[in-house]
Amino acid sequence: MLRIGIVGCGKIARNHVQALGALDDVEVVACCDTDRSRSREFADANGIAQACASTTEMFALGLDAVTVCTPHPTHEAVVVEAAEHGLHVLCEKPIAVDPISADRMIEATERAGVTFGVMFQRRFWPAAQRVRAAIDDGTLGRPVLGEVSVLLHRPSSYYAQDAWRGSWDTDGGGVLMTQAIHQIDLLQWYLGRPVSVTGHIRTHFHGDHIETEDSASAVIAFESGATATITATTGANHNLGNRVTVIGETGAIASVLEFPEGAEGVNELWTVPGQVTLGTPYSLDIPARPDIADINAGLVDFHTEAVQDFADAIVTGREPAVTGRDARTSLAIVTAIYESSATGRPVELDASCPLSSELSSVSKGVPA
Repeated sequence: MLRIGIVGCGKIARNHVQALGALDDVEVVACCDTDRSRSREFADANGIAQACASTTEMFALGLDAVTVCTPHPTHEAVVVEAAEHGLHVLCEKPIAVDPISADRMIEATERAGVTFGVMFQRRFWPAAQRVRAAIDDGTLGRPVLGEVSVLLHRPSSYYAQDAWRGSWDTDGGGVLMTQAIHQIDLLQWYLGRPVSVTGHIRTHFHGDHIETEDSASAVIAFESGATATITATTGANHNLGNRVTVIGETGAIASVLEFPEGAEGVNELWTVPGQVTLGTPYSLDIPARPDIADINAGLVDFHTEAVQDFADAIVTGREPAVTGRDARTSLAIVTAIYESSATGRPVELDASCPLSSELSSVSKGVPA
């Protein structure tokens, strides 16, 4: 029985506690939030014995592992402290808000010899794994083209409810960092190591509420010779969900479509000879602007699979399905788009996928 604590008692922590509660081999023994009243309320609502107001207090309880559900820029401090206490860590996405911070997290967990996983639960969709398998067994052939489409709606209240959202200092980015990074993770899982990024970010829709981007476009080149495009926004008036499309050198097309947002992804397009599927789940009967709580609730089953994988990785000593190094690559793509937009130049990524050392000093101001 693994004794696990949850750090951060905000909205996404509800998914974590439900996922952990569905497993027979773990026990949630503590939760922690800088607002002790919120941690106490969360503990009471979910049958958790200990409600703490600091990680220092919680990490002294004899835990085996923690899940991290705090705002993005705080991930590094929590993960590093947990590693120093010998605790295994499952961190919410994004791993951090810059690759250098991610490197420190990876180094700390490797030095401590603890398991470090990152929550990209969409990798556990059967449709997403089917694409990966078709790449591995040659059905699609080497991927040569990719496309990410993130066409979402977020109301102004989404940003107003949580003051940290939409700020460079407390959120680390906008639609790319918070929403599209899930699809960017799938893209790099399929196409491999990125080597060059050109991108543009803008704030077209939510400028009265946020300073980060609500819209972005980019072109990514990969070491394999493949290229891909990214289009993302939270300003669409009709939420059309998320899609990742891959075209292999055989000419076969495979897509993973999440519609409505929060629903399990499906292979909307699959043009392997003899297995052709061409369909769309779009329907006027589905709400144009789904509630965030409903979106999160739809993902609980796959949070559960991700948590189970993490627990199994701890017990068996293998790597989790999504490692810190995997998550660093998707983060590097996002932050490279920011750097490219700020400088007006392509950003080259070296063999370990880091950005230039000047990134931290590059203005992330979003052009009007």
